[in-house]
Parts: sequence; C-alpha cells; structure tokens
Amino acid sequence: MLQAGQSAPEFSLPDADMETFVLKSLRGKQHAVLFFYPRDDTPYCTLEAIDFSDREDEFTRSGCVILGVSRDDCLSHAEFRDKHGLSVRLLADMEGEVSRKYGVSQMREKDGAKKLCIVRSTFVIDSLGVVRHALYDIKPRGHVAEILQLVKQLEMPCKLSKTLS
Repeated sequence: MLQAGQSAPEFSLPDADMETFVLKSLRGKQHAVLFFYPRDDTPYCTLEAIDFSDREDEFTRSGCVILGVSRDDCLSHAEFRDKHGLSVRLLADMEGEVSRKYGVSQMREKDGAKKLCIVRSTFVIDSLGVVRHALYDIKPRGHVAEILQLVKQLEMPCKLSKTLS
C-alpha cells in the first residue's frame, strides 16, 4: 500500500473518450486527486463520482485535477458519465495494472469464486508527483468535502511564500 511521502506511481490510461491520460503530464503544473472505485453506475460509486463532479470547480480553483479510476472499459465510463452528467475524467484500468501499483486491488470471495476487486481509495498527489494523502477503504458520504480540505492545504505554502515575497 502506498503511504504519504512516497512518489506516486506513473501511469497512462485511456479515458471515457478513449484519449490517453498520462499522470506525468501534470508534473509541475497541477495537483491530482486520484479516486479508485469498484464499478460504474453502482450506488456508492455514483454518489462519489457525482459529488466530485459537483465540486470540481472548487478543486480546479485549488490547482487540482480529479481523476476517477476503475476496471471498467472506456465505453462503460462514457455511458456512466453521460447518464449522470459527470464532469470528472474517468480512466479505464481494464488490466488492473494501475490498481495494483496503488495497492487498491484485493482478492475477494463471492459466490464461491475468488475475484479481483478494487478497494474504494483516494490519493492526493501534489504537483511534484508525491503522494500527500492515501486513504483506503473510504466511505463515500462526506468524503469529497474531506478531500477538498486536504487539497486546499496543499496550496497554503504557495500562497504564504507569495505574501512573504
């Protein structure tokens, strides 16, 4: 499992529009909130994605981009986005490689068979590519407000240094 202070694993994944997103493209420019969720269009995943979308402007003002990741494919992401009017970028980790890098994959038994599942988790990554916060097995209600407060703390040192100049 990733911990605060570690470098965020680099990756590139397709989004709902089949355009490739590369994490490294944010380096030196923006912070990132990377939220992993189990499946498109399930109740808690929908709640979380809508909440992030509703507050996306606040994250943007704090110099942060929001990225949702699941093992669903691009078409599923596009349908999920369009059905619920989501504005956050949804990334398809179909092979589960990025989920493994971030330590959010877990084998669970369901109906007598073991299945690889994603543990609902969120990572706040600063503009230097360092994981500042790693939250695993989160509960969606109130989670986005908590993450927004963590992101706002990231911009404080920049504002402070500007006022001291």
